[in-house]
Amino acid sequence: MVTLEEKRHTLAHLLAAAVQERYSHAKATIGPAIDNGFYYDFDFSGGEAPKEADLIELENTMRELLPSWEKMIGTEVSEADARARFAGNAFKLEIIDGIVAAGEKITLYTAGDFTDLCRGGHSEHPSKDIKSDSFTLDRVAGAYWRGDETKPMLTRIYGLAFDTKEETEAYVAEREEAKQRDHKKLGKELDLFFIDEKVGKGLPLWTPKGTAVKFEMENFARALERSYGYEHVSTPYLGAEELYRTSGHLDHYSHNMYAPIDMDGDTFYLRPMACPHHIRMYQRKPWSYRDLPVRYAEIADYNRYEKSGELMGMIRVRKFQLSDGHIFVTPEGLKEEFKNVCRMIVEGMKGLGLIDIVSYRFSKRDPNNKEKYYPDDELWNHAEALMKEALDELGFDYVEAEDEAAFYGPKLDVQARNVNGKEDTLFTAQMDFLLPEKFDIEYTDATGQKKRPVMIHRSTIGSLERVFGFLIEHYGGAFPTWLAPVQVKILPISAEKHLEYGKEILAQLIDAGVRAELDDASDSLGKRIRAAKGEKVPYVLVIGDSETEAKTVTVESRDNGKQDAVPVNEFVSAIQKEITERA
Repeated sequence: MVTLEEKRHTLAHLLAAAVQERYSHAKATIGPAIDNGFYYDFDFSGGEAPKEADLIELENTMRELLPSWEKMIGTEVSEADARARFAGNAFKLEIIDGIVAAGEKITLYTAGDFTDLCRGGHSEHPSKDIKSDSFTLDRVAGAYWRGDETKPMLTRIYGLAFDTKEETEAYVAEREEAKQRDHKKLGKELDLFFIDEKVGKGLPLWTPKGTAVKFEMENFARALERSYGYEHVSTPYLGAEELYRTSGHLDHYSHNMYAPIDMDGDTFYLRPMACPHHIRMYQRKPWSYRDLPVRYAEIADYNRYEKSGELMGMIRVRKFQLSDGHIFVTPEGLKEEFKNVCRMIVEGMKGLGLIDIVSYRFSKRDPNNKEKYYPDDELWNHAEALMKEALDELGFDYVEAEDEAAFYGPKLDVQARNVNGKEDTLFTAQMDFLLPEKFDIEYTDATGQKKRPVMIHRSTIGSLERVFGFLIEHYGGAFPTWLAPVQVKILPISAEKHLEYGKEILAQLIDAGVRAELDDASDSLGKRIRAAKGEKVPYVLVIGDSETEAKTVTVESRDNGKQDAVPVNEFVSAIQKEITERA
């Protein structure tokens, strides 16, 4: 039975055939299946290139050609025949070079009047297997040949494809809804953050409303850390060259670090992570086995280089704050301590309401890559086996990924997909036997002997910027009350008659620790209610003559609609309880 991936791959060929029929100067390069359809890259340097307005015509051409694609036939050919067939296409010739160098066979696939260089993986009977209304062309973009910015820029045409028209339409509708939840769009509309070109790319600025949410995330993370026995520290966002030389960051991580800073002949770096600082914090005094584990936590400022093309809103930035932490533990206590870290991760994700969108990846080294990873097989095998035991004992559902570990140890990656379908790592938890060796970290055991502790690097909720982006998208900007930047908006029907009572209510709410605003604009009540709903405020309090006289408020709940009038004190108590319980 033909698979969806095979259908999508076949449609990429069909797109190439349609393009070459309408744009005879086009040079086809490569066209794979992807997770929502397909694309094909073309070189249109010899003439006109299609624009998005032209996609409907190309799509119609694809449908016209499809009935003639009764069979997809593969043929193995010689290198000479392949080169002769694609003599005018330098991109195909480069692919042929790679096939020959790898000692692989060269195959051409033909359907209808169109033949392409391909390894296979298609529908054998396209006209029968593929429904003509199950696909649509989506958009046009630029793409460097083989992703290399030193090579020619090509035109990439994307298509969407599923088994049926209904599935394709459903995907389009879901994607449109996702666009409305995009954190970059909502961040601007709700005035939560912005990125100013004069300040710099990848350097987000938190507005007053965004900062209110940020403070709540910080408070949540710190309270959770305290409940698991962490002590909070504060360390500088710079570090001396020798610190990062010892840690190995300059050898293994310098591509993500900014240029050195010279100060009076000493060299410093903006720190990409705080583990060396926390190590030196630990080493300020001697420790006994009775003192361990030592747990340090800090919401730390980090600076990491990201290419301009990889920056994205709050999710991928150049300066961020991480709810970071490091644990120094005896080898005997390592597994149980790592399990506690995992328990805290789950509790944090549940508390933020993100538990249903995260997944877990157990990231291991590539044992053959001796340059990327610390070359100690025994150490790595022990660490990876111990982490796997801990995850299995907790019943974690995870996937294993080779060659994704940190240079000093295996890690658990907490993964989440944004609304555009791209998966990012929210944060990690890592076992580390290496840095204790490099820094000569010690504790005294029960016999008075000096021993080496093990480190765990971990985050509580990840970087505040990235998790904020995911929270915006997950909630569509309608944060739960405890996180909402404005929790209550008070609307007097008449500024002249009800404003003073509105001010009394505002004072009560602020005294109770509730983030509240009084809207005394001259606009109509309906317009102000619509504005408050547009701002996704959890509660709107409407006050008129009857409310002023009875000392009550009429409550408009964002989530539960209009409610009966209640005494002010009753409403204040109810919202305080909701905020405290993070309901």
